[in-house]
Amino acid sequence: MSDIIKDPVLVSAIQDLARGIKSEADLSSLIRELLKITVEASLNAEMEAHLGYPKHSPAEHRSGNSRNGYGSKTLKGDHGVLEIETQRDRNGTFEPQFVRKNQTRLTHFDDKILTLYAKGMTTRDIVDTFQEMYGAAISVNQVSNITEAVMEKIIEWQSRPLDDDCMDAGGRAMQEQLPRSIPLSIWIVSR
Repeated sequence: MSDIIKDPVLVSAIQDLARGIKSEADLSSLIRELLKITVEASLNAEMEAHLGYPKHSPAEHRSGNSRNGYGSKTLKGDHGVLEIETQRDRNGTFEPQFVRKNQTRLTHFDDKILTLYAKGMTTRDIVDTFQEMYGAAISVNQVSNITEAVMEKIIEWQSRPLDDDCMDAGGRAMQEQLPRSIPLSIWIVSR
């Protein structure tokens, strides 16, 4: 089936699940559930590594820190909205890395927002597009926050000095021709 999934029991289980797929909505639902299971399993593995022992281990009673229930988290991503359960530890020292505290979006979501913004879409157009494509209700403020977070990097990149070997489409050196604040790709397209 796949080079990634080599466990025959897992492959068989996925094949059984796939037999019930009758529409794109069924496939989307299955993918969302598999994503939820994967994210929660990753967070549980991080908690186990943080505490140093598996769930229900006798070591839990002598550790000074233990699991302390679950909290819920809503993540927005490529497959819409995903409700997950995140574990807490008694001392409050668990800092998950896969899905960080206060993170509300899976990273591909941000990349798509930035791509649409770079292509000239307004923040309101992006909100409408995400609602239509993913059923994800994001706010204009969220889109603005994402774009502002990278704006400093964009400005830094735009004002960087050009390499000596930069050439235009005709093969001429561009060092003197191109204002440093204009990205090369925009300059070539606009000529």
